[in-house]
Amino acid sequence: MDKQKGTRRERPKGKPNTTSSMKGKGYSSSSHYRINPTAEKSEQVLAIKFVLWDVPPLESLCNSKVYLLRMKLNRGERMSREDELLRAWLEKKNWLCDAVNSNTYFRTAIPLQGYRFNFFDVLKKYLVNQYGQWTEYYAPDRTSLRAYLYGRINQIVEISKY
Repeated sequence: MDKQKGTRRERPKGKPNTTSSMKGKGYSSSSHYRINPTAEKSEQVLAIKFVLWDVPPLESLCNSKVYLLRMKLNRGERMSREDELLRAWLEKKNWLCDAVNSNTYFRTAIPLQGYRFNFFDVLKKYLVNQYGQWTEYYAPDRTSLRAYLYGRINQIVEISKY
């Protein structure tokens, strides 16, 4: 307050208010949500513990479907519909689409016994128009998304990540 006039003094124009966290290089309000797409394969993490209580070691999950798929992708192998090793399970892309969109914990990851297996690098974001409303889904491709959804689909639109 200005004591002489009883009015508020205004901030000088052209200078935004900044906090100490905003002064860092490359500040963005959502930068902590972004994943670096140029991360090297050696930097890729298999899974992250997301619960506070004790969980079995990650190596105890080595025979699970999600663990084997994440290991294969970390080695640089491509995800295909015809894979001899995982043929006994459902088609991997369809399974991944179902597992990601059916869990209530994460949008681009699969939870398993307190660990979060992230598949952001292989999933694409889609907007689906179905029954007069638009809904957002994540899937490896349109085919697996169509297999996951029931009923008439009016339109599927792919949204780019970057």
